[in-house]
Amino acid sequence: MKLSSSVNSVSPSITLQFNQRVLEKLARGEDVIKLTAGEPDFPTPEPISEAAISAIKEGKTKYTASAGIAALREKIAQKLAKDNNLSYSAEEIVVSNGGKQAIYNSLKAILEPGDEVILISPAWVSYEAQVKLCDGIPVYVKAFPEDAYIPKLSKIEEAFSERTKAIIINSPNNPTGSVYPEEYLKELSELLKKHGIIVISDEVYEKLAFDEKHVSIASFEGMKELAIVINAFSKAYSMTGWRIGYLAAKKEIAKAVTKIQGHSTSNVNTIAQYAALKALDVETGYMVKEFIIRRDYVGNRLKEMGLKFFFPKGAFYFFVDIRDYLGKGIKDSFEFCVALLEKAGVGMIPGSAFNAEGFIRLSYASSIEELEKGLDRLEHFMKTL
Repeated sequence: MKLSSSVNSVSPSITLQFNQRVLEKLARGEDVIKLTAGEPDFPTPEPISEAAISAIKEGKTKYTASAGIAALREKIAQKLAKDNNLSYSAEEIVVSNGGKQAIYNSLKAILEPGDEVILISPAWVSYEAQVKLCDGIPVYVKAFPEDAYIPKLSKIEEAFSERTKAIIINSPNNPTGSVYPEEYLKELSELLKKHGIIVISDEVYEKLAFDEKHVSIASFEGMKELAIVINAFSKAYSMTGWRIGYLAAKKEIAKAVTKIQGHSTSNVNTIAQYAALKALDVETGYMVKEFIIRRDYVGNRLKEMGLKFFFPKGAFYFFVDIRDYLGKGIKDSFEFCVALLEKAGVGMIPGSAFNAEGFIRLSYASSIEELEKGLDRLEHFMKTL
């Protein structure tokens, strides 16, 4: 049987593959430190879980509107106005099965076959795959650690062609931890308005901007017409398994996405929607404080090891340069991560997953104790190379 060309054009998620390898080893009782997935180790805050239990007991277990329950969409609109200076109505909000579905449905709504989408490299692994699955063509613009992984506007403009339909940006960034400054985003917004390019702004790590304020590109004058804002409850509220995210966009796009969702997954799990409704009232600053402590600890340890890295300003990742350690029995970042897992019992993600060969991604969404063990093993492993 021949599968579709769009499916054949993409590979399985390397991040999920490595995370699954680690989970399988842990299930077998092997001593493995998991620094792979972008998943906070904190339990979902109790008020959120209690809200879900209450929803079940109250019989809130039936279908909802495909775009989500009205109360949640209204509260998201209020949150965007308060936190992000964005003016959206409830009709311009679509609740999705995680941020990932929100991005996919957005691309499906706007792309024609052959349309180009600008991606900033290093880029989250699913951007390229989703563009291809929607019959689009990914076009990469490289960002460099010496520029704090902020892509040069001149390079972005050079990448534009008559087929360019959109650009995807992600700040705070996975995998680099970069945060785009307000002035840069303002200049980027002017460039996009000049060319009429849609921007899909992935803001799922917005609550994890440590050193400077998170700013949404959609907040600049005239950008509502061109912006699709993506967010989710996974990272900020430690709700990864609840699978609930959302997008905000002008009504034309929101209606198109609702139509797609109505024919694919219908509504998001009803109980998770009521949990998310409560989440917007829950304070999670304690998680942010702990992530900053972990970031500082990991940064100091990597510095002591003599490794090159960009000190992250947000999210919970370090993107570590291992190019000096390749070519001596280990040819690339994939082989490096396989060896690190098999020989040292530490799971990390190869940079090749993010279109950035020669790097590895370390997630510090684990306890200090786990990070200490993992970094001790990494240090010993590096000495054997």
